Amino acid sequence: MLFMTQNRHARDIASVVADDDHEQRHQVVARRHMVDVSQPQFTWRAIVVGLLFGTLLCFSNLWFGLQSGWISMMSLQSSLVGFAVFKALEHVLNVPFGPAENVVLQSTAVATATMPLAGGFVGILPALKLLEENESNGARTVLNFGQLCAWGLALTFFGVFFAIPLRKQTIIKEKLRFPSGTATAQMISVLHKRPDPTLADEQMQATTSAAAINDAARSHGTFIRRRGTVATTDIVPSDLQVGTSDEEQTDYRPADDVKWATKLFILFISFTLSGTYALLAHFFPTIAALPVFGRRASTDWAWNLMPSLSYAGQGIIMGLPTCVWMLVGSVVGWGILSPLAKNEGWAPGPVTDWKTGSRGWILWISLAVMIAESIISLGLISAKELLQALGRLRAFYDKCKASNTLLSQPPDDVTTPNTLRQSMDDGTSAPKAAQIAADADLDEVDPRFLVPTWVTWSGLVASTLLCMGVVKALFDIPMYNTLIAVMLALPLAVLGVRALGETDLNPVSGIGKVSQVVFAGVMPGNLVGNLVAGGIAEAGAQQAGDLMQDLKTGHLLNASPRAQFVAQIIGSVFSVFVTAGAYLLYNKVYSIPGPQFPVPTAQVWLDMARLVNGHPLPPHVWPFIAAFSVLFALLPAAAVVLESSGKEYVAVGSWSIRTSTLLRWWPSGIAFAIGIYNTPNFTLMRAIGAAFTAVITEAVVSHRKRSSDGGSAALRGREEASLRRKIAMLAIILASGFVLGEGTFSFFILLAQAFAV
Repeated sequence: MLFMTQNRHARDIASVVADDDHEQRHQVVARRHMVDVSQPQFTWRAIVVGLLFGTLLCFSNLWFGLQSGWISMMSLQSSLVGFAVFKALEHVLNVPFGPAENVVLQSTAVATATMPLAGGFVGILPALKLLEENESNGARTVLNFGQLCAWGLALTFFGVFFAIPLRKQTIIKEKLRFPSGTATAQMISVLHKRPDPTLADEQMQATTSAAAINDAARSHGTFIRRRGTVATTDIVPSDLQVGTSDEEQTDYRPADDVKWATKLFILFISFTLSGTYALLAHFFPTIAALPVFGRRASTDWAWNLMPSLSYAGQGIIMGLPTCVWMLVGSVVGWGILSPLAKNEGWAPGPVTDWKTGSRGWILWISLAVMIAESIISLGLISAKELLQALGRLRAFYDKCKASNTLLSQPPDDVTTPNTLRQSMDDGTSAPKAAQIAADADLDEVDPRFLVPTWVTWSGLVASTLLCMGVVKALFDIPMYNTLIAVMLALPLAVLGVRALGETDLNPVSGIGKVSQVVFAGVMPGNLVGNLVAGGIAEAGAQQAGDLMQDLKTGHLLNASPRAQFVAQIIGSVFSVFVTAGAYLLYNKVYSIPGPQFPVPTAQVWLDMARLVNGHPLPPHVWPFIAAFSVLFALLPAAAVVLESSGKEYVAVGSWSIRTSTLLRWWPSGIAFAIGIYNTPNFTLMRAIGAAFTAVITEAVVSHRKRSSDGGSAALRGREEASLRRKIAMLAIILASGFVLGEGTFSFFILLAQAFAV
């Protein structure tokens, strides 16, 4: 409906006289991505609520990260809960809570929530504790509170500062989608009853491109007409213009919106149910490991069902394709390879033992899969980046060549419509070059709302020096080696950001492993230095990726990038102290690693450090490592070939499958590897949650189709799409309550145990 409305506006103005249209077009273009100054951008109330909710998410992420290695940004949930808080307070607020404030709130919350991963609290630091005495070479492996805070601050800043220069290239020029950032912008738009920003942005791109061409033509004294219609830009309808106030937007209600009371009710019920399970599992631990596959499968092979609603919620958030491949990995690892290694005597110890059991044996296969897919994926992204750089260089050369050609022509030739039309067709014209430049420049906000260049580069230098000094003080690693680690982390962060923008997957684990491989040559035999270098690379990629997702959200909602940057810094610094304290509490109450918190990612980091420094592999695991590495190296390359084929459908035997559907279900090496290194109880509930949501969605859609009164195919398609969006929103709210409920109650249980309440 929105697209049809804009087309109608375009037809209505087709006869506007050229001069008036020229003036109006400049007004519209100037407003294209202008920061909405009609609403507050940076407010301390948004920061405080973001910090409070981010702290809750931080505790939750630390809990689940130590259990299974799972960390979530929770940007959608942050915007939802933040809106709920201010919705409850709206009668006492002098200034309404607006979308730009919500952007700052969720940026703060995300920065606070993800420190357990960015700071290495669920991977690097536990791995250091696992080092044997002869492996540490006398270096410090256990840190106190002050040292943990120093470590966190050393890793907090350089990824954030480095992300700022990437914004213009990835978001403004290339317009990478950043799916989670885009979804968060859509969620905020629905909450605040604003139009979908992605639809408005697509229309703006089309209309402004036409405007740029015509403006370039005007500079040569010509106005282009195509097929008898004036080639003018659309005037943006009033309900799409940025800068409109909340009062002007109150009548807008998306067709697929859900009543606020319904959302709040679902969140409350799911939160309560999940929290109740956490209490029951604490007082009755046997319910956390149900032997649904039989006693022998439970005791001998670790096949149990943990009916945790939080892990079901994680499955809903991850989606069915990811959970399916995690389940496949669990079946292959724990159902086939683990019994094989045990029965053949290759892993004679207890099944769940990391050193002598089959769990440690199959972990090497999981590690091989992650490394193979990560290296190939990063290589493909690097190749794509190189080709794009060559393309930009060629475009620059063509632009210079075209400019010289036009300058050498007589004035009469330059202003001839046929000359301009012909030069546009062959792609070498000055108008074409002007269009490309204008699109990038006009998408940018006012410089007053950008982070100053001097802040970016001075901050990057200062944060690098801080990292070098802290690492030297804590682990006695030479400062030049830390500098190498940071310099290596920066280009790897670029690859991670690009992967995140295109696929919504930031391969931080693979990036850390690449750094470990390099540092095996830089610091041979130094396992502590190897782990620290991997942690630096992971932190840079994680922090840069988080901020880029948030900046994409802000870009779509006309929020201030500078306000988001400040929010990220505040959230990150605050979270360093929160996470350090929570990590020490967990270590005080629980044995880490231990039965309740096996910390599988720590073992992955440690095994990688040992491997690249010459430690031998377990017996008979090498052929399996080679086979699975080759398989999961070929799959990403095959996916790229399939995607670039341009075919809408692919023939698979007698079946014809849509290419987009096939790519959606394409095997994920990371998901497969997670299914192997986690015990089945974590994977099963994720798969159940994702499958249940998919079944319910299809059942509701099918029922609606059967009860529909008919209508055109287009109308039915729009209704189905609207219904699916509504179900997806409710599913995210349900999953958020599940995850937050157990995480919150578990933290209060931790506090009660720590202080003997």
